[in-house]
Amino acid sequence: MPHFSFKRGLYLALVMTTVSVALDAQAASTLRCGSQLVSTGDRTFEVQQKCGEPVSQQVVSSREVVNYYRQSEEVIVEEWVYGPSHGMYQYLRFVGGRLTEINSKRGN
Repeated sequence: MPHFSFKRGLYLALVMTTVSVALDAQAASTLRCGSQLVSTGDRTFEVQQKCGEPVSQQVVSSREVVNYYRQSEEVIVEEWVYGPSHGMYQYLRFVGGRLTEINSKRGN
C-alpha cells in the first residue's frame, strides 16, 4: 500500500508541474488590461486601444528580417512599460509593430 501512495504522489506532482508550466507559458503570451486581453501577435495600435498609453515607450533597436516575399527589410524593436499595477510592471516588446514578448517584474 505505501508503494501505491508514493506513485500517486509522484503522479500528482508531475501533473501539477505540467499545469504550472502551461499556465506560466500562457501568462507570458497574454496580458489583461482591465476587461481587455492582449496577446503576442497583436499590433501596437490594438495594445494601445486596450491598455492605454504606456508609462514608458522607447525604440531599443532595429532588426533586419526577411519578409514573406524573401526581401530583406529593417524593422523597429520597441519596449513599452505599463504599471505599476499591484506592484507589478509589465514590459512589452514589439518587433515590426507586433507584440512579441510580455514580461512582468515587481517594482521596488
